[in-house]
Amino acid sequence: MRDMKLFMKQAAVTATVVTSLFFVHSNSVQAETKAEIQAQRSEIQTDIEAKQSEIESIKEELITLTEKLHRLEEAIKDNEKVMQDTENNITKVEEEVKNLEAEISELQKDIDRRNEILKERISSMQQSGGTSSYLEVLFGATDFLDFIDRFSLVTKITTADQDLLDAQETDKQKLENNKASLDQKLSELEEMAIEYEEMQKQIINQKDENEAVKEELEQKQEANQEVLDDLEIEDEILANKEKAIEEAKRQQEILQSQPAANVNSGSSELSSLPQSSGSTSVATGNLQTIINAGNRYIGNSVYVFGGGRNAYDIANGRFDCSGFVSWAFRQGGISLPASTSGMSGVGVKVSTSEMKPGDLVFFNTYKTNGHVGIYLGNNKFIGSQNSTGVAVADMSSGYWASTFSGHVRRVVQ
Repeated sequence: MRDMKLFMKQAAVTATVVTSLFFVHSNSVQAETKAEIQAQRSEIQTDIEAKQSEIESIKEELITLTEKLHRLEEAIKDNEKVMQDTENNITKVEEEVKNLEAEISELQKDIDRRNEILKERISSMQQSGGTSSYLEVLFGATDFLDFIDRFSLVTKITTADQDLLDAQETDKQKLENNKASLDQKLSELEEMAIEYEEMQKQIINQKDENEAVKEELEQKQEANQEVLDDLEIEDEILANKEKAIEEAKRQQEILQSQPAANVNSGSSELSSLPQSSGSTSVATGNLQTIINAGNRYIGNSVYVFGGGRNAYDIANGRFDCSGFVSWAFRQGGISLPASTSGMSGVGVKVSTSEMKPGDLVFFNTYKTNGHVGIYLGNNKFIGSQNSTGVAVADMSSGYWASTFSGHVRRVVQ
């Protein structure tokens, strides 16, 4: 469509050029002088340069935005995989919980059955004289050695009954403890799944917003290109007018320099029409390195679960919270664990009143110490947030204030 418009405009240029030459060579009254045309061309060329600069700027914005969209699309795919893995883990733990509940139920049935047997045994003993039955066994001994044997046997029977019950209760308690542990794990996984889903929604919203901005920029680029095409065509028309005036002047000078006879003979040979031009524990320096390391990723990164642990992620600004913090500290020569739980035990713990730039600050998100960042001072910290990628956030109000645990670790003195 745009090519057709350009073709129509160029056709108009050709017609205008021929017409302008005709009027010049027929000695018609000139509405425009060469100086006026040059002034007009100067203004148009200034406008052309401005439009070209604006188009180049839009192109750069589009390149940056396209790269960002690519990162977001990759992040969405990777995050979907993590979310699917989490769902699979939830299903697996739910199955384990179900199996444990079945085991507990069967064990309880065994305990109940053995309790019934013991009750029947006790009832039988009571009907035959209660504990006297055991006494009769003991006193029925024929000699001392027989008494010892009988006593040992009675003791084994009563102890065996009690040991059996104790063992079953122990097994049952162990299963219940395992179930409680799995229930806790299941609860954490379900909370993670909810948070991951919300993160994914935010990233998708970012992608949609960027797509809208990209479409707007493309429309703006197209509109500017059309204006630029018009300006270039207008400049081409004026350039050809300028050439026509120069050619007419040259021909006039030739005619005036010739003898009168030649003039009267009608010798007025003209050169061909001019052609279109067609233009178109680290030292302070290391601490500062750590604090400033992430600045280049602000507005140029994306949150990816498990991101920041390989060269590809780092080159493309793909981090999760602990991956970013670990990477930033490596820039200052300090090696930290790659997980929030690992980082929560490094260095020394300090109070919130003693916080200083470079300290690790922790937040209770989907779990205790579920998020970590690097304190910058003035209640600000830098970290890879799920809604923004690497960014500076305020921990004095809103979400981060409500989730800040007060847990601060100092790694750099």
